[in-house]
Amino acid sequence: MLQDSLSHMSMTEEKQKKKKKRKKKLSNPSQDFLFHEKRTYHASGLMKIRRLCKFCDVQATSCTGKGWCKVDCEITSICPHADDVCVSIWRRKDDNITFDTVCHNPAQTLYGLVLDDYNNSKCEMKEIKGMGSDFFICSCSEDECNENILFNPNSHVVAVILVSLVPLLVMAVIVITSFYFYRVYRQRQAHSRRKKGAPLDCESRAIITDDEGSDSSSTHANNLNHNTELLPIELDVLVGKGRFAEVYKAKLKQGSSVSEEQGFETVAVKIFSYEEYASWKNEKDIFSDADLRHDNVLHFLTAEERKLQRQYWLITAFQPQGNLQEYLSHHVISWHDLWLLGWSLAQGVAHLHSDRTLCGRQKVAIAHRDIKSSNILVKSNLTCCLCDFGLALRLDSSLSVDELANSGQVGTARYMAPEVLESRINLENIESFKQADVYSMALVLWEIISRCSAIGEVKEYEPPFGNLRENPCVESMKDSVLRDRGRPEIPNSWINHTGIQMVCSSIEECWDHDPEARVTAQCVAERFDCMEYLDKLSERSDSEEKIPEEIFVVDEK
Repeated sequence: MLQDSLSHMSMTEEKQKKKKKRKKKLSNPSQDFLFHEKRTYHASGLMKIRRLCKFCDVQATSCTGKGWCKVDCEITSICPHADDVCVSIWRRKDDNITFDTVCHNPAQTLYGLVLDDYNNSKCEMKEIKGMGSDFFICSCSEDECNENILFNPNSHVVAVILVSLVPLLVMAVIVITSFYFYRVYRQRQAHSRRKKGAPLDCESRAIITDDEGSDSSSTHANNLNHNTELLPIELDVLVGKGRFAEVYKAKLKQGSSVSEEQGFETVAVKIFSYEEYASWKNEKDIFSDADLRHDNVLHFLTAEERKLQRQYWLITAFQPQGNLQEYLSHHVISWHDLWLLGWSLAQGVAHLHSDRTLCGRQKVAIAHRDIKSSNILVKSNLTCCLCDFGLALRLDSSLSVDELANSGQVGTARYMAPEVLESRINLENIESFKQADVYSMALVLWEIISRCSAIGEVKEYEPPFGNLRENPCVESMKDSVLRDRGRPEIPNSWINHTGIQMVCSSIEECWDHDPEARVTAQCVAERFDCMEYLDKLSERSDSEEKIPEEIFVVDEK
């Protein structure tokens, strides 16, 4: 009997425990019912599963309307219709901020609005204007998807874009940095080549458009070609005088202020009187052509009309070494110096004569028509630059024969080509003017060689045809050049040096009596390029030691 009683009590306690568990399970009856209903619809397979959405009346919220927010609705409901979607609405009026969450059929309007974003899995808020308050609404079609709200969906997109762009930005920085260091490297390399006298390629010339380091002209003055105001210039000393103008060393003060605190920079000022307007204008027009810019042409700054002084000024870079005639009078040069001076002279003349710039752009060819050692300046790096373009002629193909004929017999008699002395230059061929320049260039190359230590004994400086008086007239030069077919002497001792022998060979071709038989300045420049390696051997073969002939053997195959 006792055993039956105990057994009955155990069964009673077990029932009570199960009852408590059921009560605990039913403490959230709505949740249990929802899942029960969900399972029922799904099992039947006869209708579309209804959406589970947060479903709360308007309630206050602390959500500020930025970033992610949670609606804090504790009620989850099965939507009454199978097509319903979840909706959340956020409003702010004054300091009152509320949320409300509902189920809604997107085929119908809500607050007069048509839901068009309900196919999203996330509830991304969109602002609706004209609702009388700050009004944001979102809809989505996943269970309880209206609980977590995103207010600035674009910020997420922006973040993704930024993350995607980071590698591209890094690559751009690397490319820009690499390009910068490449430019610096090319600039230093170009400076090094300029100091050694090696030719610069088109890109190097584009990087270095000025003669900084070798010129004393200023960066400030480099862009004065279109200057409209007179520059603050103080003339210093007279450094040269010609037929048409005087050249002064001068001080250029940067800016318009005359304050003593600003520094001066040295320039050259070529001053023409009012009577020499034509010569000034011709040189100004030649210099103003941007295509004239070249390392071996004097760097032009600007031109000015000084009405108070009744003068015309040309302002250029100043070259402290002076002109080539002065330099050769006071210096005996090495083979390296000879190569550098000769190569740069040929480069400058070739650039004038060319109808193309270094980068291949078309330009108008120019004949200098007064090439002589006193019209060639020596730069600090011991290269030449051509100056004095008062008699220069632009070889425009549109010029008529009459216009060319009016140019007259010009130049310096000592350096005039035979056809110029005879006034028989071929006006129907503009190349004739270039060939006359080449003849004059040959005489200058002869002057350079005459002062080179590599020829052996070096005599005092003497100009070409030194046996004639200081400034021979045209008639005297006709007797020497035309009647006697005379040329400056090339002694046998000069050809003991292979490099000089090669230069002399070019000189003889340049001063040929027949203009059409002369080589071009470009050809001479290229020959100097081919002699560049001789400069590297000049220290041991400068004067007495002849470079072995085997070096010049060319494979004919």
